[in-house]
Amino acid sequence: MALIEIEGLSKLYPGGVRALEDVGFSVEPGEWLAVMGPSGSGKTTLVNLLGGLDTATSGRILFDGIELGGLTPAEYTRFRTEKVGFVFQQFHLVPYLTALENVLLAQYFHSMTDEAQARRALEGVGLGHRLNHLPAQLSTGEQQRVAIARALINQPRLILADEPTGNLDEENEAVVMQLFHKLHREGHTLVMVTHDPVIGRLADRRLELQHGRLAGITIYHEERDELVDHLLQEVWMLREGNQSPEIAKLRRTAVLDVGGTLARMAERGLVRVENSHVLFTPVGEERARDVMRRYRLAERLFRDTFALGDSEAEDTACKFEHIISPEVTDRICRFLGHPGTCPHGNPIPPGACCSRAG
Repeated sequence: MALIEIEGLSKLYPGGVRALEDVGFSVEPGEWLAVMGPSGSGKTTLVNLLGGLDTATSGRILFDGIELGGLTPAEYTRFRTEKVGFVFQQFHLVPYLTALENVLLAQYFHSMTDEAQARRALEGVGLGHRLNHLPAQLSTGEQQRVAIARALINQPRLILADEPTGNLDEENEAVVMQLFHKLHREGHTLVMVTHDPVIGRLADRRLELQHGRLAGITIYHEERDELVDHLLQEVWMLREGNQSPEIAKLRRTAVLDVGGTLARMAERGLVRVENSHVLFTPVGEERARDVMRRYRLAERLFRDTFALGDSEAEDTACKFEHIISPEVTDRICRFLGHPGTCPHGNPIPPGACCSRAG
């Protein structure tokens, strides 16, 4: 049974402004849904409706089988307190309260406080040493982590995040996204508004809004496999250049994906992470070898046979490498005469066809 079911949802504001029109979709328990679209497309309105901060003009929202439109004001308040955790772009911390007190404040509205639990929540986001600091004494990344701990303190069924990394620099963005990955792996249901396609690809599905209408839903299974191969390539090339494959040396997409793609790769036995270094397992080494072989053979094919320029050959090879089978790879290798290097002089790992040819 879906945790959230939305049917024919519309929101009309005074003056004829239609923020949402006939939107319908569902969210499964434990799913991570990214909500994307241009400014004014209805993303924040949708989040406000899901979280009970606003009411729909028409249509309905079923949360765990309960229709939100039928709740009384008091029941709405209880729903927001017990079922939903909010994380916003603006942290909304009370400036004269410590980090611990800001987290406890969420419990206060729940008519209960448990300081030990609040401490554990802050320790869970890496702030056990900053419990008694005021917001002004915390970095922007630390303030957002306090907001995440506050959102989690009442153990909500749903976490709503509206541009949670919008005010963060790249380093803090990576830390916060790792926390969201951790929450996802623990089974939390996440609905996250973001304008960043890199962050959007980390979700299970992406919902695209245009002018208040649902423009499409993308499922990211194939894209995730591409991210795995992309990261394997990066680690291979760092090692090939006699550089240690540290997470900090990976590109931005890899840094953001430490908590997601690397974790999934470790679960699949492809890599292990030791002291911030990414190391191949034997299975990961073999897959990385195959990926590099496919990519560099494709690059050689498009450069030498089809006379594409460097940039176009690289881009086309990057897309091509994900769709060719081992049999086709060997055929390309034989067609090209078993080349030893790519157009840039980097070695092409040999295949079984090369040894038979020798």
